[in-house]
Amino acid sequence: MIYLDNSATTRPCEAAVAAANEAMQDCWGNPSSIHRLGNRALERIELARAQVAAALGADKKCIYFTSGGTEADNWAIFSSVEKLGKRGQHIITTAFEHHAVLHPMARLEAQGFEVTYLTPGADGTVTLEDFRAAIRPDTIFASIMMVNNETGAVQPIREMAQALHRAKAEAIFHTDAVQGLFKVPFNAKTLGADLISVSAHKIHGIKGAGALYIRPNLHLPAYQHGGGQESNLRSGTEAVPAICAFGAAAEALRKTAREDMAAMAALRDSLVAELQALPGVQILGVGAAPHIVSLSIPGLRSQLIINRLQDQEIYVSAGSACSRGHRSHALLAAGADNRAIDGAVRVSFSRDNTPEDVTALIEGLKTLL
Repeated sequence: MIYLDNSATTRPCEAAVAAANEAMQDCWGNPSSIHRLGNRALERIELARAQVAAALGADKKCIYFTSGGTEADNWAIFSSVEKLGKRGQHIITTAFEHHAVLHPMARLEAQGFEVTYLTPGADGTVTLEDFRAAIRPDTIFASIMMVNNETGAVQPIREMAQALHRAKAEAIFHTDAVQGLFKVPFNAKTLGADLISVSAHKIHGIKGAGALYIRPNLHLPAYQHGGGQESNLRSGTEAVPAICAFGAAAEALRKTAREDMAAMAALRDSLVAELQALPGVQILGVGAAPHIVSLSIPGLRSQLIINRLQDQEIYVSAGSACSRGHRSHALLAAGADNRAIDGAVRVSFSRDNTPEDVTALIEGLKTLL
C-alpha cells in the first residue's frame, strides 16, 4: 500500500498506539476522580500536556486539550469575539482557510460582524502589505492559516501577528497550525500568535484530540461549561487515550523533526520534477511546506483519478478530506480554473513515505494517462 493522503490523517505511530492502549487498560479512571486510579489518569494527561507544549515550544500551562483542530479553531474564534466584540466588529481572515474557520466566520457575519477575506497571490501566499492594509480601527481579531492544506503555501504568520499587535495592541491573532506542526519550524513563544490550533491525528497520533495554545495572560471566556476541566475553559471528561497518544506522538516526532522535514521536502521536489515531465499533468500548488503537492489532469474527474490509483493500492485525495463532494475553495482562491480543479488531486507526505512511493505514484499516473 502506498499511502499519500497524510494531510487528511496520518498512520498512528507505535508510541501513540502504546500510550493509548496503556490509558485504556491501566489508566482508565476519570481524571476528575480524587482516588488513585483517577490521579493516575490525570498524571498521564499532564505528561501529554508537557509533551505537546515541548513540541510547540510553549509552557505547558498554555496548552488546552480539545477534541481536534476544528474545535480548537471554533474555540479561538468565538471566545475571542466574545471577549472583544464590544470594542469592534471587524475580523480579518483569508479566502482559503479550512472550513473550521470559514463556517464560524459566516456565522459571525450573520450576527453583524464584518469579515475581510484576503486572497493569495500566484504563489498561494497573502502578502504582508495586503494584511496590513486590511487592519482597521475596529479590527478585533485575525485568523490566518499557517500552512494551506491543499497547496502547501506557508503564510508569514510572525510578521502578520506583529503587524496586527503594533496597529491594534488589544486585537487577537490566531493561526490554524494543524498542517504546520512538524512540517514548518515554529516556536509558540516567538511566533507572536495569541492562539494556535493543532491536531493529534495529523502528526501520527489518533483521532479525537487536539489542542489550543493560549498565550500567557490572555484571559478568554470559557468555551464549554460543565465540570470545570481544562482550567474551567473547556469542560467535559477528557479523552484520556487520545490525549496520551497525542503527547506520545508529539514526543516521538520532536526527536526527528528536522530530519523528517528534510526527507519530506526531498520527496516533494522529486515528485514535482517527475510530474513536470508528464504530458497532460498540471501542477496546481507547491508551497514552501515540505509535504503537499496539488496536481491535476484536466479533462478527468478527481474521483476517477483516485479510483484508478486506488486500484493500484495508491491512496491520494481530492482537496480537503473535510470538504468531500465540494469544489475546492482553496484552489479557486489560488486562481485555478474549474476544469483544473475538477481534475485535481492532492498528494501529501509524512515521515513514513519513501522515494519508492514517489516512483509508484508516477508509474500509476502513467498507467492512468
